[in-house]
Amino acid sequence: MTDMPNRSRSIAGRIAIVTGAASGMGRATALLFAAEGARVAVTDLDLVACEEVARECGGDARAYALDVADGDTIARVVAQIAADFGGIDILVNNAGVSSFCALDEDAYEEIWHRALAVMLTAQQRMVRAALPHLRESDAARIVNIASTEGLGATPGDTPYVAAKTGVTGLTRGLAVDLGPEGITCNCICPGPIRTAMTEAVPDEHKVIFAKRRTALKRYGDPEEVAHMTLSLVLPAASYITGAVIPVDGGLMARNA
Repeated sequence: MTDMPNRSRSIAGRIAIVTGAASGMGRATALLFAAEGARVAVTDLDLVACEEVARECGGDARAYALDVADGDTIARVVAQIAADFGGIDILVNNAGVSSFCALDEDAYEEIWHRALAVMLTAQQRMVRAALPHLRESDAARIVNIASTEGLGATPGDTPYVAAKTGVTGLTRGLAVDLGPEGITCNCICPGPIRTAMTEAVPDEHKVIFAKRRTALKRYGDPEEVAHMTLSLVLPAASYITGAVIPVDGGLMARNA
C-alpha cells in the first residue's frame, strides 16, 4: 500500500476573488473563506456594501467595485486585485441577477441580454482575466455558481435558465481546457436558498414549496452553499474538475 500524499485541507493565505460578494451566497462565501484564513477580494456593484463585508471578514480582505457586465472593468479590477494581493489562487464566479420574464413581454430582449452578460459572459471574462495569475498558483481553483435552473426549468424564466445552463457547459469546457495545467473548474447549482433574490417570496410560500419539492423539506441558507464552495477550492480537492453539483436539499432527486 502506497502512502497517501499530504494534500492540504487549508486555504490559509490563499488569495480569493468572490464576485457578487455584497450579499447572499457571495457574502457567505467571502466570510467563510476569510474565517479559514484566506485573503479575500470582495467584489460587487456597490462599493460601500463591499467595504462593509470586507470589514466583517477582517484580516486581509479588501473591497472592489465591479460591474461584471463590463469587460473593460473586469480586466482592470482583476489586474488591480492581483497587484494588490500579489496573485490569485481562487476565483468564485457568483454574481447573478433575477431574470424572470415572459416571452411576450416588451422587456424580454433587454432582460435576456442582461442575464447572459451578468451570469454567463462575465464568468468566462473573469476566468480569462484571472488566468495568467491562476497559472502561477500551485492549487488554482475556479468555482462557477449556476442554479438548479441550469438543470431544469421554471415557467417564465427562460433568460435565467439559458444563462445558468450555459454556466454548466462553460464549466465542463473550462475543466477540459485547463485540466492539463492542474487548474480545476467546478460548478455549484444552488436550489431554493434564502437570499435577496428569493426575499420577495412570502415565508409561507417558501414553506409550501420546500415541503412539496425538496427532500429536506426546507429552504437552504447561503452558508450551506458556501461550505460546498470551500470544499471545492481546497488544495486537497485536486482531482475534482468538471463537476456540476446541486446544493438543493434534494430538489433534483425528487420525481414528485
